[in-house]
Amino acid sequence: MYKDFFGLSELPFTIVPSSRYIFLSARHREAMNHLQAGLGGGGGFALLTGEVGTGKTTVSKALLSVLESNIKTGLILNPTYTSIELLESICDEFSIEYQTPASLKQLTQAIYQYLLDNHAQGIQTLLLIDEAQHLSADVLEQLRLLTNLETESQKLLRVLLIGQPELQYKLQTEELRQLAQRITGRYHLLPLTDQEVAQYIQFRLQVAGCRYEVFSTKAVKAIAKQTQGVPRLINLVCDKCMLYAYYGGEASVSGSVAEKACEDVMTFQRPIGSHNPLAQSGGQYAAPSHRSIMPYLLSLSLGLMLAAGAWFVLPSYISSLSAMSPSSENLLPMETEQPAVPVEQAFKEEAAPNSTMQQTNLNALLPREREQTASFSGVDDIISPLVTQSHNPIAAMQTLFSLWGYQVSSHEANCRDAERGELYCYQQSGNLTDLATINRPAMLTLQDQYRTYFSVLYRLTDTHAQLLLAGKRVEVPIEWLKKHWSGEYQLLWHSDMADQTLKLYSQGEEVQKLNRLLSQVLGEPLSATERFDQTVKTKVEAFQMWQGIDVDGIAGKKTLMLLDSYVNRNAPVIVAKIDDKDSE
Repeated sequence: MYKDFFGLSELPFTIVPSSRYIFLSARHREAMNHLQAGLGGGGGFALLTGEVGTGKTTVSKALLSVLESNIKTGLILNPTYTSIELLESICDEFSIEYQTPASLKQLTQAIYQYLLDNHAQGIQTLLLIDEAQHLSADVLEQLRLLTNLETESQKLLRVLLIGQPELQYKLQTEELRQLAQRITGRYHLLPLTDQEVAQYIQFRLQVAGCRYEVFSTKAVKAIAKQTQGVPRLINLVCDKCMLYAYYGGEASVSGSVAEKACEDVMTFQRPIGSHNPLAQSGGQYAAPSHRSIMPYLLSLSLGLMLAAGAWFVLPSYISSLSAMSPSSENLLPMETEQPAVPVEQAFKEEAAPNSTMQQTNLNALLPREREQTASFSGVDDIISPLVTQSHNPIAAMQTLFSLWGYQVSSHEANCRDAERGELYCYQQSGNLTDLATINRPAMLTLQDQYRTYFSVLYRLTDTHAQLLLAGKRVEVPIEWLKKHWSGEYQLLWHSDMADQTLKLYSQGEEVQKLNRLLSQVLGEPLSATERFDQTVKTKVEAFQMWQGIDVDGIAGKKTLMLLDSYVNRNAPVIVAKIDDKDSE
């Protein structure tokens, strides 16, 4: 209706997905990187979650557009299926012939044969399942069994599960623990930032042929605030804004028009981030019924009594906590305002303890004799206020960069730009033993009820871990961390040979350096050579066997990263070195 009035070639804010209107924010690109890493490393499953309307379909379409030509894909939408119906849908999607009616065994065998044929032709098979939160536990387990067929290095079927946040908690149940352990890449998609909302609106207008800025600054701010950055809601509100401006004969959208449009649209929307409390257990939502007012009066009376008690008890309690609070000597030795320095010099000596980041020693706030469950409750009380400020993985990556001595902007806090500073990303799923072996700070993906958030692992001991959250350093028990950590991590590492893959018959200075470092770590005599001969290969295999990784005699990225963790004295570490402990 308003298309001609604004000089547009088409309506810019329809909610029908279109490849022409794919807007990839920094978070969308980060999601693609995580998923590509998870699916490209030989893993069987990757997971993409996000609130309704945050752009999960956009990310999946963008991911499909950049896949290599040897990857065959299938897409299943809204899979409210039984196990047999799911297998039939997979067969239909990949044009696999099967007799009807077919048993579970017959369908599985048909799919297995199809996967084997694809593998023989050098074709990888990828299955995308949208709205995966609707899959039952039995169907998800059947899906896991399909990925059991594998070669020595990779799965024959890779699966990308796309769903709402409820899917994360379904995967945390006891019956799906095997599937959860096979997810090698996961990402929780967050809404757009205020700045990205403005870019998103202008992008869609430009695609539709608009030659000027229709939305005022006040209008954009109002839309960003009311929609909380959810793209689908932005589309609905912007469409209503332009309609109201057209009715009023206004060539631009003012702040008052945006407020009115937001009020009309958002009145009928569910509050963003709210979840059905019964969703995890599969319960049904029940409308509130009229109840007696007496329970509420009793609750009010109890609350008043507790408030009165707090009035008299709280001051002395706070005083006792103040006496136990950590001293300034424990502040994180990092100055966020320092200019960037080369990686080799970043951690030769620690900065003075005058950082703006603060440490909260949770262990000091809890009596030693309390049970572990009580301690966890106390930890959660202190962590919870920080969770809401830690949903952005980019901010966590900026913290990770700062530990290496680099202050980077939000659009530079990614793996691609890291290589400019000779830093390299390593993304994987594992456990704390793996991280202790690599011995580098890592960004962890944590879970708090329905929320995914990100922290940086800063220090690690046998009993406690120190996390960097929302500008603070917090110490938590190891068991608490294991309970909240999904196992997914991303870290940075540095090596002069990081961009090399050295193997038998390689030659040059890099081989000479590799031989010298291996001899140093293994305690073997050094023989000067620039040729990767059998002696050097034997040293590589011995080091790989020691580290518990694949023994292939090839010095690839993982081998070089682990080797660097032993020889690089200037890099940040999470497990204190022996000489550091002695000097404390």
